[in-house]
Amino acid sequence: MSSALVGDRPSPGSATAAPAPARRTRLTALPEVRWAALATAAFLLGFPLDLAGAPAWTWGPLYALCYAAGGWEPGLAGLRALRERSLDVDLLMVVAALGAAAIGQFLDGGLLIVIFAVSGALEALATRRTADSVRGLLDLAPAMALRIDAAGGEERVAAAALRVGDTVLVRPGERLPADGTVLDGSGEVDQATITGEPLPVAKEAGDEVFAGTLNGTGALRVRVGRDPADSVIARIVAMVEEASGTKAPTQLFIEKVEQRYSVGVVVATLALFAVPLAFGAALAETLLRAMTFMIVASPCAVVLATMPPLLSAIANAGRHGVLVKSAVVMERLGAVTMVALDKTGTLTEGAPRLTDIRTLPGSDLTEDEVLALAAAAEHPSEHPLARAVVGAARERGLALADAGEFAAAPGHGVRAVVAGRTVRVGSPDRLLAADEASRTSVMAVEAMTRAAADDDARTAVLVVVDGVPAALLRLADLPRTGAAEAVAGLRELTGSSPVLLTGDTADAAARLARETGIEDVRAGLLPQDKVAAVREWEKRGERVLVVGDGVNDAPALAAAHTGVAMGGTGSDLALETADAVVVRDELTAVPAVVALSRRARRVVVQNLVIASVCIGALVIWDLAGHLPLPLGVAGHEGSTVLVGLNGLRLLRGSAWRQGGAAAGRRG
Repeated sequence: MSSALVGDRPSPGSATAAPAPARRTRLTALPEVRWAALATAAFLLGFPLDLAGAPAWTWGPLYALCYAAGGWEPGLAGLRALRERSLDVDLLMVVAALGAAAIGQFLDGGLLIVIFAVSGALEALATRRTADSVRGLLDLAPAMALRIDAAGGEERVAAAALRVGDTVLVRPGERLPADGTVLDGSGEVDQATITGEPLPVAKEAGDEVFAGTLNGTGALRVRVGRDPADSVIARIVAMVEEASGTKAPTQLFIEKVEQRYSVGVVVATLALFAVPLAFGAALAETLLRAMTFMIVASPCAVVLATMPPLLSAIANAGRHGVLVKSAVVMERLGAVTMVALDKTGTLTEGAPRLTDIRTLPGSDLTEDEVLALAAAAEHPSEHPLARAVVGAARERGLALADAGEFAAAPGHGVRAVVAGRTVRVGSPDRLLAADEASRTSVMAVEAMTRAAADDDARTAVLVVVDGVPAALLRLADLPRTGAAEAVAGLRELTGSSPVLLTGDTADAAARLARETGIEDVRAGLLPQDKVAAVREWEKRGERVLVVGDGVNDAPALAAAHTGVAMGGTGSDLALETADAVVVRDELTAVPAVVALSRRARRVVVQNLVIASVCIGALVIWDLAGHLPLPLGVAGHEGSTVLVGLNGLRLLRGSAWRQGGAAAGRRG
């Protein structure tokens, strides 16, 4: 039934009953992670020895190992870039680190190496895990299918070998191997992975079904309508890969100017070394001056101008249940101008709950008595609505009697004998139509009228006790706590109302929009439709933040300027594809982290001004006069410490509270 019924429990041995988990990449499997770990460990061992004044032979080899482990890969990449006539800041960092070591500033050089090595490792890990999750999505579709030949015989074949026009048999508890149309049979299919609908959908002859969705009840004979390589689930994989590979991330300020900055510093350093030598200057003095310039002009303070504020914001968000995957993502969050929200599992709890009970005239049962009988009858079932009814009875502390003679009819309802009474629970129109006496009774007509008049998109379930309609149970996927506040906060931050993108029905979407204050609703969307909407907005110049949780949201999360996944209900693919994850499923954390990002961006600008002024002053001093090396190092380190401390202010709890307060103000 479309409302309450349940099917048989999938057999424990069925390989198709659940998708295989995504294959995870171990940290140590990535060479970038191993080299970064070695460089960091060597630096952390050498650093205290250096500060304590230990002999150079104790810490020198450790620093050398740090430089080699963390610097060889970006150095080699930089040299390869030079062959393509491109100079990047990674190579400049390696040169600056070596320059610092050449004049005895081993600590400065080692710190630069560690920062860049760890950053590269995190980027490599995020990229690999996203790829793992995309590959894991293919496991949703079963590897084998039961094909029916023209003579009616059954043959088990590889799902990839299916062709358009083939007929396959899908038993209860199995996943569909291909997109197609139901030829025969009826059942309920959980297609949340494709459409995001919270409840299984009744399928009969002529209905469309999708590969990777789970058949819960009844055997289905399906005619394959698309080649497996062109199924909806395969297209989701392709869209995620395409969006992840082609999306140009917003770059931090230093990355936008790194090419020109790198060239300028290198040219200036070479000029300071070569020109005086050409006029007969002493080698040692000239080298010292050039290296002093390299040190004071190296972008340590600029790097720390951007990283501490963003990393502090990341740490603060993490303490409050939001995992932001990188500094670039934290910077991006503050730039969003438009928000698109998924429905099921994002704005809502993702599972139906009993909202009210309407007892019917002619029944002498109370609400609790009806609920206890219905829950006892539904208890053997695994349907989501059955679990909601049973859960509601337990919340009220009702005792459930044992149910006998249990039977479930796909698309109709369940029947059981409870405490000597025959109880049926299911779709109102089908239960009444199945019983002649009930169909002709006044009470049955009233029950059908009430169900038909229900205009707020809640699911109605009829309970019939001993042939008498007793009550209507109404269930709905309720909004999350704080959903309306989150919508208002996002509207305040972006200046535009969030948009609801969902694969659910228009009625259900409209009801949720009214409850949460959303004005723009787009319902009945497949994954490619969500991606098309996001790309349409971004072509108009919008920077779109997409918030979702399911496999069907993953392509939009990847295509958007920034994607945020709900951690508690999110699929593996959504969690890996998204740029940030709300671990505690508190929707109000989304506007709070956007507000925190905007504050971090302001601190970055402050730091860039401080760093630029300090570097500029030291460079001018070195070029126009004679800057003593100790003073140059002190000025360089002082500016670095200053911007670092300024960025660390975002670690305070007040920074998150201020962000949440700003997000909570309604326009």
